Amino acid sequence: MSGTFVPAPLPPEGLARTLAPFGQSRMLPTAAYTSDEVFAWEMEHFFTGWQCIGRSDELAEPGMQRAQQVGSTSVFLARGEDRALRAFANACRHRGHELLPCGGSRTARAITCPYHSWAFSLQGDLIGARGYVGDPSFDMSQFGLRPLRVQEWHGWIFLDPSGQAAPLEAHLDGLQARISPYAPERLQVRGRHEYVVQANWKVIIENYQECYHCSTIHPELCRVSPPDSGENWEPSKGAWVGGWLDLRPHAVTMSLDGTSGGAMIPGLSAVEQRRIDYLGIFPNLLVSLHPDYVMTHRIIPLSPGQTWVECLWAFPEEATALEGFDPSYAIDFWDITNREDWGACESVQRGLSSGLAEPGPLSPAEDAIYQFVTMVARGYLGLGLSAAPAPATA
Repeated sequence: MSGTFVPAPLPPEGLARTLAPFGQSRMLPTAAYTSDEVFAWEMEHFFTGWQCIGRSDELAEPGMQRAQQVGSTSVFLARGEDRALRAFANACRHRGHELLPCGGSRTARAITCPYHSWAFSLQGDLIGARGYVGDPSFDMSQFGLRPLRVQEWHGWIFLDPSGQAAPLEAHLDGLQARISPYAPERLQVRGRHEYVVQANWKVIIENYQECYHCSTIHPELCRVSPPDSGENWEPSKGAWVGGWLDLRPHAVTMSLDGTSGGAMIPGLSAVEQRRIDYLGIFPNLLVSLHPDYVMTHRIIPLSPGQTWVECLWAFPEEATALEGFDPSYAIDFWDITNREDWGACESVQRGLSSGLAEPGPLSPAEDAIYQFVTMVARGYLGLGLSAAPAPATA
């Protein structure tokens, strides 16, 4: 972003209360979850930097192309013959026609605009412009597609539409050691659900980052995992928060009866085989690491009170190669749990939208929420996106 930074349209005293020390703080101001103006600010500031836009295996082969909405813009992705993934503005350099409609996909050796047939290489260079052949005044090298900053990380695609965010490695600082043992890039997706939740995107993330509510609304989860087990990670310089829960002695994974219908992810330590990690990567990816599968929630805000969520379940080849492999043991468990969560989140949203709600305190079990809301509050004030606040300066 360029120009003078304008803080989010929220009362400074409300954000100061959010940023107070843990145990004395309050949740974000209510308008952070309900205001159209705050939502527009978030789309301009939080959702123009690094965000997850899908998985690499959705564009695995050379020539595969896809267009999708990202925030308020439209993005075109293409896998080159060199197997590099590239992102471009979804606008032809001739008259701005979409290269593909959002949600569209195809496989081809070149990128061709459907309006006037301008053709681009998979690297984005203009290679054909009908009517300009032989025109010495027309320099094709000046009209390549506009590139956007994209990077693959452990099988996920991250995009920075602004081109101005800090390196992705800084955004994800501290996560490599948490994620790499599970090798998500080698897992195979065998389940996908979409949900539209009538709640603000932050309400969904806050719900995900605590199990203070689990004994109240998640009987299935509590049968396989003690809700008061585990801990949350110390605040990181990266823009993420997280922690873990233990499995009960009889359970080997999160399923309705604690059994696995698949196979353990190779190479996990004895500790990793007995817990579930929950990681929230700002602003829109939740990663749940199980001993035998990885589940993700990818979040796209639609309005202050509505959020689209894509839930994926990915399993190791050792599981998918089993005769009669059925991923439903994991999918059914989490679909039940998801819907319990969505009901709670939607009730929170209705309460916040009542006009009578006031920001409340956080329990000692909600320290990961504190990390998240203080990161958001600092972002609102232009103080950087990190779970660990910058050290005070003299």
